[in-house]
Amino acid sequence: MSRLAAGVVLVTAHDSDDGPRGEDVGMTATAFMSVSLDPPLVLVSLRNGSRMDDLLAEQPLWAVSLLSESQRHVAGRFAMKGRISDRLLFEDIPYTRGEASGAPLVGGALATLECRTEQRVTAGDHTLAIGRVLTAHLPSAEGGPLTYFRGRYRQLG
Repeated sequence: MSRLAAGVVLVTAHDSDDGPRGEDVGMTATAFMSVSLDPPLVLVSLRNGSRMDDLLAEQPLWAVSLLSESQRHVAGRFAMKGRISDRLLFEDIPYTRGEASGAPLVGGALATLECRTEQRVTAGDHTLAIGRVLTAHLPSAEGGPLTYFRGRYRQLG
C-alpha cells in the first residue's frame, strides 16, 4: 500500500473530560476519504487503542484539516509515536476552534470539516469512523495538497 499516494489530514477533537478546561487531541491520517455527498459523509481509519480511537468511542464530535504542502511539519509532529501530551504539539500552530465540534481547525489548511460520528466499524486492527459533515470551510486557496507516498511526505507536481 506504500505505492498508493494519499492526501494527508490532521484529525482533531476536544477532550472535555480531561481536566477543567479539557485538552485538544490530534492525529495525522492518510486513510481519509469522502463516502457520500447526500448525506455528506466522510471516513477516517483509527488504530484500535489509539488516543483518538478511545476518545471518539466516547464522544462523537471531531474535525479534519486537509493539510497543504507547506504543512509537512504539522503532519510530522502529530504522527510521532509515543508522545506524552498533545497540548505542547498545538502550542505554536495557528488554529481556530470549530463552532460545531469545539475541535481545533488548523490555519492555512486547504479545507476544514467538522463531523459527528454516525457509525464505527471494526476492521482488523483499526476502527473506521464514519462521520456526517456538519460544517465545511475553504480557509486557504494557497498551494497544493500534502501527500504521502512510499513512506514520505510529498508535493504534487
